[in-house]
Amino acid sequence: MSNAPLMPKATAVWLVENTSLSFDQIADFCKLHPLEVKGIADGEVAAGIKGLDPITSGQLTREEIAKAEADPNYRLHLAVSKVRLPPVKKTRGPRYTPLSRRQDRPNAILWLLRNHPELKDAQIMRLIGTTKATLQAIRDRTHWNSAALTPMDPVTLGLCSQMDLDFEVNRAAKERPPVVESQGQTLVPAEITTARPPAPPPSTPAEVFGEAPAKPREEPEEIDIDSVFSKIKE
Repeated sequence: MSNAPLMPKATAVWLVENTSLSFDQIADFCKLHPLEVKGIADGEVAAGIKGLDPITSGQLTREEIAKAEADPNYRLHLAVSKVRLPPVKKTRGPRYTPLSRRQDRPNAILWLLRNHPELKDAQIMRLIGTTKATLQAIRDRTHWNSAALTPMDPVTLGLCSQMDLDFEVNRAAKERPPVVESQGQTLVPAEITTARPPAPPPSTPAEVFGEAPAKPREEPEEIDIDSVFSKIKE
């Protein structure tokens, strides 16, 4: 109920015993029927319930109660809490599988083990809603119905959505290390093996400009003076 106090019957018991509020005021505040509040006052209802003080629990103030006691037409209002609690995060529990589809879970597990071996056990358990023991039994072929199992797509069976399956497969692919394929020896193309080796670069300026290389100068022979004079004398 919205705007209802905690433990409404226990709060109503305390208000009946400790205040002069009317039954209508207590019933409106505790979200009860006026006849139920009258039964509490007569001891016919909530006989074994101990009263809960709304002032101590911070649900009412003494000024609010005094104001309601002075005016029978006044309606009590819950005190606004000054402490703000963080919202409670809902934990995602195991996936619920209808009874009509639970017998198809082993077939879906076998399909995932064959088609997506990269998936971890926790991911398969999250997708199918199975247990660790059942998953391990199907993987080891020790399941009681292993001979009759047939791989079947869990999306087709309605055990999970295609979006959830793609999400888990992409996550598993990102976590796996990249596989480097080893390349063996390959043949060198014929154009490379039959090509002529390049000519050596020119070493002289004449060879650079395409001119014929100059012949080296011949050094003159030395003249023997004695032999020349001997020939003259003869």
